[in-house]
Amino acid sequence: MIKYLKVLKLFWSTAIASELEYRVNFLISTLTSLGNLGGSVFGLFLFYGNNYNFAGWKWEESLIVLGVFTLLQGVSTTLFVPNLNRIVTHVQEGTLDFLLLKPISSQFWLSTRSISPWGLPDLIFGSLIIGYAGNKLGLAITDYLLSALPLLFGMLILYSLWFMLGATSIWFIKIYNVTEVLRGLLEAGRYPLVAYPAAYRFFFTFIVPVAFITTVPAETMLRRVHLNWIGGAGVLAIALLFASHAFWRFALCFYTSASS
Repeated sequence: MIKYLKVLKLFWSTAIASELEYRVNFLISTLTSLGNLGGSVFGLFLFYGNNYNFAGWKWEESLIVLGVFTLLQGVSTTLFVPNLNRIVTHVQEGTLDFLLLKPISSQFWLSTRSISPWGLPDLIFGSLIIGYAGNKLGLAITDYLLSALPLLFGMLILYSLWFMLGATSIWFIKIYNVTEVLRGLLEAGRYPLVAYPAAYRFFFTFIVPVAFITTVPAETMLRRVHLNWIGGAGVLAIALLFASHAFWRFALCFYTSASS
């Protein structure tokens, strides 16, 4: 564990030093995040501005869901996009050969090698939205802390799904569109799950578990979720994490070197 922490520190220090050479990107990223957030808030306002409420959800409660979604989007930009989207490149160019020879887990290397500070605006804006809505709802610090665990589960679920899709590049040449489809489906997490018809709610709970990624953490913060849902999120997160590791090892059995 100590060895991996030292490696992680080295990875991230060099990655940040490299990214900060292009500081204008931070301004562009901030403006992009503001634009996306403004569009999301406007879309939510179109519902509530016409005296329509999602069943059982106030305006501020829906903002909590949007804030959680924005936080996870920041995590994706910071950790998942700069790492998991490059699995395809490593397979195509044969650089995966060199990773497999390193004395550390190849999944760890592929998942943590880089970090991007350009996800920081989404992390900040998501926290501000949650703080604003929570203040309006009178939430206590304990309410925020309660949601930390299901939020972690949501991150693990998202990571595992993304990594397994990236691993399929060993069989398929181009899977960029597949990961974009996943990101598109996760856009449904901007709003509470009750905003969708019953068939969609089933799909976003049991097929693509968007409900466990955004709605469950938000409901935990609002103290309106049953413990079974939190337990289910935990079981699903751990199961998918182990599944991603097993799937990667299985995929490597079919990997043939592209550099020799």
